[in-house]
Amino acid sequence: MHRQALNHEVTFHRTPTSVNKAHKAGTLVRLSGNRDFQMVSVNYPYVLPSTELFVHRLAGQYRAQCGEKMVVTSAIRPETFRLMNAHEKSVHPTGMAVDLRKPRQAKCLNWLRKTLLSLEEGGIIEGTEERNPPHFHVAIYPRQYTRYVAGQKGGGERLAQAESSQNGDGGKANSAKARGSTTGNGATRYRVRKGDNLSTIAKRHGTTVKNIQQANGMKGSRLQPGQTLEIPTKR
Repeated sequence: MHRQALNHEVTFHRTPTSVNKAHKAGTLVRLSGNRDFQMVSVNYPYVLPSTELFVHRLAGQYRAQCGEKMVVTSAIRPETFRLMNAHEKSVHPTGMAVDLRKPRQAKCLNWLRKTLLSLEEGGIIEGTEERNPPHFHVAIYPRQYTRYVAGQKGGGERLAQAESSQNGDGGKANSAKARGSTTGNGATRYRVRKGDNLSTIAKRHGTTVKNIQQANGMKGSRLQPGQTLEIPTKR
């Protein structure tokens, strides 16, 4: 997990102030519960956009299988908020990881284990089943997971729904199409919102600033809210 964090060049946030600044800059997003999952005893409910997408998708699948909400018990933890039993190379300070409460129902526990193991075997996440307290610690690899979702049927719509739910519109279809509809060549169309910049958009979609500039004929990096960009897959 730690090696992946270094490879992705994500920031290890040391203090709550650093976390708040990253949230204001759009590098981290607030993870809020919905009909599929709830947040319990989460001190800092902020994660990377790819981690938010993972939670939303997994929670929807979990609720469909189990008929209950998935429970998130931890998101980002600044280094100054390190727990006594935390590993010195924990990736929680990056926003890559979340902790999920271990289900009590056997069928839910088995489904969650199999699903996480399948994603781990695909090199998309790394999960650890902890015993004290009982929970799953899951680190989501930003580029790998974003590419995985984009390759799924309706992947562009799922990316857009995650973004629209972040803005409190419930993931309505019209917002999804406006923010992240797919193009004929497999790319994604993204509508720029206030506070966006090319770097954060590139990280969110698993591509590079240069690729976005080339796809849109851009020489500079200036963006305007409401502007539509074509987001190519990473080359």
